[in-house]
Amino acid sequence: MGRQTSRATVMGQFSRGCYLSAPILVLLGLRVVATLARGPRGEAQQHGQSGTLPRFVEEPVDAYIIKSNPIQLRCQARPALQIFFKCNGEWVHQSQHMSREHTDTGSGLKIREVMINVSRQQVEDFHGPEDYWCLCVAWSHLGTSKSRKAAVRIAYLRKNFEQDPQGTEVPLNGMIVLHCRPPEGVPVAEVEWLKNDDPLNYADDSIVDLRGDHSLIISEARLSDSGNYTCVASNIVAKRRSSTATVVVYVDGGWGDWSEWSACSSDCERQRSRECTSPEPKHGGRLCDGVAVATDNCTGGLCTQNRKLLHDAKQQGAESSSDVALYSGLAAGVVTVVLLIVAVTLYRRSQSEYGVDVIDSSALTGGFQSFSFKTSRQANPLLINSSMQPDLTVSRTYTSPMCFQDSIDKEIMAEHSLLRPLPELKSKGAAERAEYHVMSHPQTFPRGLAPDYRGVAVGTTLGIRGKNLFTPTVSLTPSRPLHKATAVFGHAGGRLVVPNTGISLLVPHGGIAEDTTWEMYMSISQEDCSALSEDGSEVFLSPAVTYGPPGLDLSCSVAMTIAHCAEVSADSWTIRLKRQILDNKWEEVMCTDEESTSCYCLLETQRCHVLLGQPGRYALVGEPLNQEAAKRLRLAVFGGPDTGNSLGFTLRVYCVDDTPHAFQEVAVGERSRGGRLLEEPKIMLFKGNNFSLQVSIQDIPQLVWSIKPFTTCQEFSFSQVWASNQHPLQCAFSLERYSHSSSQLSCKISIRQVTGEEHILQIYTSVVESEKAVVPFFTQSDCTITSQTGSRAFKIPPSIRRRIIATFDAANANGKDWQLLAQKLHIDRNLCYFACQESPSSVILSLWEAQHQDSGDLDSLASALEEIGKVQSPKGTGTAVCNEKDSEFTKPG
Repeated sequence: MGRQTSRATVMGQFSRGCYLSAPILVLLGLRVVATLARGPRGEAQQHGQSGTLPRFVEEPVDAYIIKSNPIQLRCQARPALQIFFKCNGEWVHQSQHMSREHTDTGSGLKIREVMINVSRQQVEDFHGPEDYWCLCVAWSHLGTSKSRKAAVRIAYLRKNFEQDPQGTEVPLNGMIVLHCRPPEGVPVAEVEWLKNDDPLNYADDSIVDLRGDHSLIISEARLSDSGNYTCVASNIVAKRRSSTATVVVYVDGGWGDWSEWSACSSDCERQRSRECTSPEPKHGGRLCDGVAVATDNCTGGLCTQNRKLLHDAKQQGAESSSDVALYSGLAAGVVTVVLLIVAVTLYRRSQSEYGVDVIDSSALTGGFQSFSFKTSRQANPLLINSSMQPDLTVSRTYTSPMCFQDSIDKEIMAEHSLLRPLPELKSKGAAERAEYHVMSHPQTFPRGLAPDYRGVAVGTTLGIRGKNLFTPTVSLTPSRPLHKATAVFGHAGGRLVVPNTGISLLVPHGGIAEDTTWEMYMSISQEDCSALSEDGSEVFLSPAVTYGPPGLDLSCSVAMTIAHCAEVSADSWTIRLKRQILDNKWEEVMCTDEESTSCYCLLETQRCHVLLGQPGRYALVGEPLNQEAAKRLRLAVFGGPDTGNSLGFTLRVYCVDDTPHAFQEVAVGERSRGGRLLEEPKIMLFKGNNFSLQVSIQDIPQLVWSIKPFTTCQEFSFSQVWASNQHPLQCAFSLERYSHSSSQLSCKISIRQVTGEEHILQIYTSVVESEKAVVPFFTQSDCTITSQTGSRAFKIPPSIRRRIIATFDAANANGKDWQLLAQKLHIDRNLCYFACQESPSSVILSLWEAQHQDSGDLDSLASALEEIGKVQSPKGTGTAVCNEKDSEFTKPG
């Protein structure tokens, strides 16, 4: 009885030991073993020989949790006094164990079986260096034994294939290659191929299934191999089907044998024929080249004289009839042209009776139109000697400004929509409007003149008929530097643009004195980051932009727009505007987050608008506040044949700052060497965490292409990428095909920052195209025109602008002043700058013009004026616009 009591006490301690640490539990387990070993001999014999360690009859196996259903782990051992589970190094509570014993019929020994359940929540809550795991620990009289580890994972199968098979057309006996990369899944998905929704017969000798990369290869295509192929991926969770790839096996036609010559005809000719049936063209194959019927002189040219005369007579008759038809057609054409000229003249005279009040509806949107263009992949990745490309076209719609806009029509329409909410603006006399309507605009360009951005070189004349429609005052000579623009401006002001760079300069109306002109210029250059600070903490976020001339004398600030590459949404940057001084040093002009009365910065997502009063060289400079600070990189891949190897093809990968100017330099360089843009560029956020950038090439068809060993992955250091504004980062992959018959290239370019983002550029292209396409992508919607002068450069017509300025500059008892205008236009930060200007409303409108130079409509301004018209009179008498240090600039509200 005493022994039973002590045994029960020990078992109770053992049970409570499940709450204790692992070492204590082991000691208690050994104590149990020692205590039970002193029990009756019969009890030991029931569990086996006393000198035997536990042996596992069944060990836990790897398991997958499907959806939210828990899994059960099981283990059996003999001889075993106790069995417990240990998961991820921690003992599982005794209450979670389910155990039972049964006797082996063969040996008569007892087998202990223990089970536990593992839920999805337990696996999701575990965060360790390896998968969730469990093992069994069994005790006997001699000691313990451990089972194998069983991993428990959550099973899933994503929906989208990493690579869908692509349709192709191949000739008879050609090679069909279909690639398939299944979705990511646990466990890894198994792949099978369907043809016309039926499982593919792998027993056919002509089919080779590469199980490694799941590619399907048919070495010698037959007509019966045409069909719809589908890649099916499945695991224990789900089954996914890829998009269907249509394979067409075509047969080019071939001529049969010639027939015998026919008998000689009355015209001394004989004929023979042949048919295009050896083989007959099938499934869209090419027809036979050449003639089906051949004619020959059967007498060797020795026909009788009367037959020759008859033949000559027939020929003369045919010529005379053809002359009559020709002259009749010419006469009809002349009459048609005359009637058309008369009709056009009468129509233009009838239209002139309406005067300038006939309104073009396009003026409502400021002359901006939406247009669509399609960027298509160069070819299907698997097309081998194809005659018809599949439809891989992607359509995108963009809105872009037309080169020049007629400001007369624009003003007529804008006046009604802009001034309707504010009756006090309409009280101005109609004399201004009449004055504007009779002004001549000799440099107004036709509305149909839309820019072509598909690789048109700077300086190329744009026009519907290919003629130069521009006036001589606009310089479009090809010798103009690519990154510099020059124009002469007067009192009317204007806009200066460096095409396709995101850089522009707005000279406000009245900024230059009357009877005075200035030849102004803008130029762009890339600067070395080492010139910024000795510790290298600052980097350039934009190109350096210079405007001048140095002695420029303006009565108001100009608005300069600069594109930048900073990711400003995360508030991880301190961005400053800096100006270059002597000895290549840069001084701070202002911080974009601070207020200043000498300069104004309006920072947007991709560009910054700056109001400046002093010419010079300026740039945006950033200092990262933490490792989350990121620069936007534009990733692009170009390709072209290897000039030194007829079988070679080179892929060039660029990682440049996401500014139009940086990518423009790459595009111009690639066009000069005949490169093609193979995939639409992507944007990557490169963080300032000191990790490098890796570029690798993947999924090269190993049976068709080869690449030198150890060149598939290249790496840029962090400093190279972080300060890459001066020179574009470029790496190249040199490929070589095994034979000239292989014309298609398909692969992937992976670009990733270590512990950061990864982007995949999918390449599908033909490497033997006879006519190379120009670079089909530009990042900026500017025209190739570099300057606009006078009213054409502004969205707001001058007469309406003057009335808005006169209304909001004056103190208004209703509180409708320039501060309210700035608030409604969402540029109400740093009001001290506007307060110290001679005309705050004029500066605000200039900034609005710079903001909306690409949007092309007056909707936002009209909406702001409409909201102002609804504002009720405030109870207060004024509003402070500056803090104490700038109190001398305070104006009444």
